[in-house]
Amino acid sequence: MGDSQTWTAAPSAAEHARSVLAASWSCAVTAEGGREEFVGAHSVTADGRVTLAVPEDSTLLTAAICAPRGEPSAVLEFADVAPVPVRSRIRARLWIAGRFVPGDGRLEFEATRVVLRRPSGAVVVDLDEFAAAAPDPLATAEAGLLTHLADCHPDAIERLTRLVDHGSLHGAVRVQPLAVDRHGLTLRIERARAHGDVRLPFHAPADDVAGLTERMHVLLTQASAAACPRALQRQRTDGDG
Repeated sequence: MGDSQTWTAAPSAAEHARSVLAASWSCAVTAEGGREEFVGAHSVTADGRVTLAVPEDSTLLTAAICAPRGEPSAVLEFADVAPVPVRSRIRARLWIAGRFVPGDGRLEFEATRVVLRRPSGAVVVDLDEFAAAAPDPLATAEAGLLTHLADCHPDAIERLTRLVDHGSLHGAVRVQPLAVDRHGLTLRIERARAHGDVRLPFHAPADDVAGLTERMHVLLTQASAAACPRALQRQRTDGDG
């Protein structure tokens, strides 16, 4: 159950899907022969095609070879897991349906359908948009950035909550960073029996970690100003004099 504050300046579904794909270390593959889990065995091309390095005794090889020509033969599933421990850590799931093409020790996957499920619901991602989209520039660094923020800067998280509508904080027992991308930071607000997410958009997109650092400083400055409006007003009055 989310809060009333809307997600502004968020990535498109295609960009989100490509970010999930870029950051995932594992995937589950469901094919004619069953379901297999692969860790660190897949790679992704610039246009979003997935290739898998599989053992010779993998049932996927048999499924790929025996599947009727031209028909979808498998579904790849990737989970977008929040790096910071929070309730409901699965932030999104990505399913890619299609067929495997056997290669030299690897299986290349040709997608026929891409579905991204987020808390707001599932959306079918256009294949051309998926191929053309680029992952968020912070996608592969996000886990380290968020765990550092949560572990080393709880004071900064507390300051950032000053930018959140008071109604969204009613009954809150814990606030943790849930996600960050080039467009903004998302906080998970946990209550005794529920939770919600609030988006803090950046004033401009961050293209790298250095840009993110600057955007976070701006948010923290805004939070400090929001907490001390009278002091800020006195500074302005003194300056006018």
